[in-house]
Amino acid sequence: MNEQFEQLFQSAKAQQLLEQMYGGEERELQIDRYRKCMEGFGAQYGQSESLSYFSAPGRTEIGGNHTDHNHGKVLAASIQLDTIAAAAAVDTGVITVVSEGYPGVTVIRLDALEPQAGEGGTAALIRGIANGFQQHGYQIGGFNAYVSSNVLPASGLSSSASFEILICQILSTFYNNGELDAVMMSRIGKHAENLYWNKPSGMLDQMACSYGGMITIDFKEPTEPKIERVPGTFEAAGYSLVIVGTGGNHADLTEDYASIPNEMRAVAQAFGVEVCRDLTAEMVYGRLAELREKAGDRAVLRTLHFLDENERVGQQVEAIQAGEWQKMLKLITDSGNSSWKWLQNIHQESVSREQGIALTLAITERFIDRLGDGACRVHGGGFAGVILAVLPHEAVAEYRELIGRTTGTELFTIRVREIGSVCLNTLL
Repeated sequence: MNEQFEQLFQSAKAQQLLEQMYGGEERELQIDRYRKCMEGFGAQYGQSESLSYFSAPGRTEIGGNHTDHNHGKVLAASIQLDTIAAAAAVDTGVITVVSEGYPGVTVIRLDALEPQAGEGGTAALIRGIANGFQQHGYQIGGFNAYVSSNVLPASGLSSSASFEILICQILSTFYNNGELDAVMMSRIGKHAENLYWNKPSGMLDQMACSYGGMITIDFKEPTEPKIERVPGTFEAAGYSLVIVGTGGNHADLTEDYASIPNEMRAVAQAFGVEVCRDLTAEMVYGRLAELREKAGDRAVLRTLHFLDENERVGQQVEAIQAGEWQKMLKLITDSGNSSWKWLQNIHQESVSREQGIALTLAITERFIDRLGDGACRVHGGGFAGVILAVLPHEAVAEYRELIGRTTGTELFTIRVREIGSVCLNTLL
């Protein structure tokens, strides 16, 4: 097993692939990550001569905050942080997963794929994914896997979606000739989250984790979303994408998350349609008093956020394509302001004493104002977690020092990764 690993990862093709995925300066570090997975697999399951290696990236959301669930547009990208695995197919009819840094072993029998009362986390997602494969007519089978992830949990970088897509990629490779595309894997990941984890998510996270690169996704037809690669990178334009922890986490936020699509849909349903994508601001204005009475002011504000944010995504794509990066930064700022004032996903209403996102945004906005360059906004679902800052490369060190001495939370520079979910063996 060791000899097979070294032959695979020391090849010229492997060196080139790892550089594409992680950058040249991290290549040896990443080889060591995969080596530890191989060794962890051997310690848990014994030797295997047919070990395969998998990766599914995390993702960053650049535009389209809370638009996907109402059939809107988003701008997102996969990043170099990822969930990886060493895995081998087995004929036991059982999926067994060990996750580095977490106690216990997850064991899922493939003859028991209905949702289990009280089950959550890794087990629920694996069971839901296997069920989703069956529901869509794909083959499933057993495998053993040792998993490791550096996608920060509760960070808005979609550690759960990264794990979901990793499991999808393993089942696709081992039992379906790698036939599942990004859209189908995303549907199955959403199926698992919605029905087995009780999380009312759209498909943004899974799509960005599976596809690769910076992409815009239009969910007007949610079963057949329109995906377009967006050329150009922040890094080449002189900017770093920085994820900043705010001291919060995503625990017990399901009701807060669910309130956003539910309130948007309540406004849409007043017009006899299902989602806000079918509305215009003039329609809302024309029945404003009625909507305020029926759905409430916050629901109306969230609908107006959706309408503007959906339009803004297209403007962001145009700005990047035209190389108009100052315009792009203004649009990111506008998105952040809309999320803060209209969408209202900056802090939990029930815990107003704790406003880590708002405080970190305030410190960051003051820094950017003094700098005269950059942008920031809430990242991902909101209410707790992280923010995104876009800063000139040369300003990151000073900003890191500022965050360290004020909030004391962590800061991570991320890069767009052009390769989505993958079985490395198939490319080597």
